[in-house]
Amino acid sequence: MITARLLLSLMMPVLLDAAAPPRRPNVVMVIFDDLRPVIGAYGDTLASTPYLDNFARGSHIFTRVYSQQSLCAPSRNSLLTGRRPDTLHLYDFYSYWRTFTGNFTTLPQYFKEHGYYTYSCGKVFHPGLSSNNTDDYPLSWSAPAFRPRTEQFMNSPVCPDKEGILRKNLICPVELQTQPYKTLPDIESVAEALRFVGSRSRHSQEPFFLAMGFHKPHINFRFPRQFLSRFNLSQFYNYTEDSLKPPDMPAVAWNPYTDVRARDDFKHSNISFPYGPISPLQAAQIRQSYYASVSYVDDLFGKLIGGLDLDETVVVALGDHGWSLGEHAEWAKYSNFEVALRVPLIIRSPQFPVAQTKYYHGITELLDVFPTLVDLAGLPKLDKCQSSQELTCGEGKSLYHQLMGLGRADEHVALSQYPRPGMLPTKHPNSDKPKLRNIKIMGYSLRTDIYRYTMWVRFHAQNFSRDWHDVYGEELYDHRLDSGEELNLMPLPQFDDVRQRLRRRLMEMVGS
Repeated sequence: MITARLLLSLMMPVLLDAAAPPRRPNVVMVIFDDLRPVIGAYGDTLASTPYLDNFARGSHIFTRVYSQQSLCAPSRNSLLTGRRPDTLHLYDFYSYWRTFTGNFTTLPQYFKEHGYYTYSCGKVFHPGLSSNNTDDYPLSWSAPAFRPRTEQFMNSPVCPDKEGILRKNLICPVELQTQPYKTLPDIESVAEALRFVGSRSRHSQEPFFLAMGFHKPHINFRFPRQFLSRFNLSQFYNYTEDSLKPPDMPAVAWNPYTDVRARDDFKHSNISFPYGPISPLQAAQIRQSYYASVSYVDDLFGKLIGGLDLDETVVVALGDHGWSLGEHAEWAKYSNFEVALRVPLIIRSPQFPVAQTKYYHGITELLDVFPTLVDLAGLPKLDKCQSSQELTCGEGKSLYHQLMGLGRADEHVALSQYPRPGMLPTKHPNSDKPKLRNIKIMGYSLRTDIYRYTMWVRFHAQNFSRDWHDVYGEELYDHRLDSGEELNLMPLPQFDDVRQRLRRRLMEMVGS
């Protein structure tokens, strides 16, 4: 006969398990540098991304996601704080928001303050002044961030030419044994990320938040040579028909791709400044190398995912901004065009498993990642910012309801921006990457379900204000008929009402 005491002792483990709160999931955020959606799961037929494609088959894909600025440091600080560049007052690489603007809570910091062990591998925050030369440690991370030792050679002459001379080339397929330490930064970072995951006990009461930042496909295009052989150069000659600057593009909107021109294998090509064009052969080679770089980090992504327990882990993979591959005859980023701002965003959560890829086509911003991950981890909800003085809040929206299948009836828009030092493209100051003191014009771009409207206005860097009456250019593109943003509709009077409506909405969002 079972006594009451014995029955209680047998039932106690069950009762304790029932009373214990569910273990919070681990969270892994993967950031690719300069990645536009050249992924098979996004419909790109040229892409060779088997691991991202396989990952997507059990995930949620957001197809229209936009960065807040097409430059690494402002975009990453915006993503990781949930604040717009205008709130952070960061448009370049040279200020730290905590001392320059406000001691705003970051995404990893929020997780750390709510019981997570947080760790950073590779390029997550942009290195340097914009993250206090510490990757925001110790506030954001539980341990110092891991930076690969080979990172110091990223802009060194390490690309052998046909004569064996080491160059600072744009296109740089390599044999690993010829490289410093016989490896590359992203290979080192993935190895460290896997070491970290393996070191965390599966039954630990402390979940982890891991940020893994790939350096590629950011230039230079340095990757193991075998990835280049996946792509036939002939595929990339007719990638876009653009070879010249569109006639109705305001000069202030143009980026002269100064970083591409500065590389050893391009600087002697006599590419006229500022509008080029690049030769058809060079254009095809850049595209082929970009796709090869993406394939390289896709392979590393597969290794990382293979080391995770996806039944216990929320994984989000994203790009920090896009990259032009000859659209509008432009290269690199540094603009307000769709190709420079649109990024992939793939979310996989054990809470919302799907058998096949689930697609969401509403307008989304990278600002939305912070509150979404908070909700997926079951942490206290992140408040929406009511003023720029609040330290712990976000300016984005959570995508949690969409992942639940509830959706949203209201139409969302994306707001992005890019600074310029003047109306015309220049080398000095660099109109692709102007420093704060040189910024005289700010281009604000509004992406709605149908249109992209961009307005270039006078900007006062001394007090971060703008003059809406001093306009240097306007652009309007209708994505129903012009997904490539080739035809600026501003000169056409039949679009005046649309322009005025979008202009009012943009000004209301930005404020004075």
